[in-house]
Amino acid sequence: MSDGVRLATWTAAGPRVGADHPAVILVHGGPGLWDYLEPVGALLAGLTTVHRYDQRGCGRSSASEVLTMERFVADLDELRIAFGHERVVVIGHSFGATLALAYAGTHPDRVAGLGYLDGTGIGDWRTASRAEEARRRMPWAERFAALDGRERTRAEETEWRRIQWASDYADPAAGYDLARGMAEAPHEINRVANRSLMAFGDADQIAWAATAGCPITFVHGTADPRPAENVVALAAYAHLPRKRIVSGAGHLPWVEQPEQVREILHEIVLTAQP
Repeated sequence: MSDGVRLATWTAAGPRVGADHPAVILVHGGPGLWDYLEPVGALLAGLTTVHRYDQRGCGRSSASEVLTMERFVADLDELRIAFGHERVVVIGHSFGATLALAYAGTHPDRVAGLGYLDGTGIGDWRTASRAEEARRRMPWAERFAALDGRERTRAEETEWRRIQWASDYADPAAGYDLARGMAEAPHEINRVANRSLMAFGDADQIAWAATAGCPITFVHGTADPRPAENVVALAAYAHLPRKRIVSGAGHLPWVEQPEQVREILHEIVLTAQP
């Protein structure tokens, strides 16, 4: 990046150089996590070029003392230039959906389409989400309380993550197993980034949605503990919103319902502005 920070990136080339469909940049969530969107990219295989990356200070990217939304937006634009694209489709998940929206609102001429995948929307989404997450974690409540808020061994950290993330799935019992691969990742959660990057408010998101000129597809799993109505409220401020639900899926819908998500992802790319 222009300030010397190095970002880890991955590219899956599309079927043809200079194909009609714009390239996609996938933006992972957290904040403070790492790229876990390779399976999402695989759903676009054969359609277009797909780029992924670890955000600064996260995963395999280098450390950074600058952990702001403005800098993360600038990173996305520098990546677009480095990848060699005039315009891209940006698909973000969870916090990454907000970051993608911020990018589209800041650089509307550079974004051909936006996928807002299981973001949080606006308003008080936390109260309902935390209550539902706690309900889904009930089978492990005692163990989770014992692990939470203290130093953990590597094995305990993996266990804590599996319990924490099991609640993101429509079936938490299955989710405990489905979360294992991500929970076993060797990367530390950047909790400084997590705190620093959640400073945006509803007014910021509304402004980004109103300024973005591209079609925005708001995608939400019907069993995501984060309420869909908050996303619907945000969609009302977008110029060209589309709302797509993924039935029988939680916060990571491509894991539980890959074919439904494949269809939506292809729609996002195929209907992007030229």
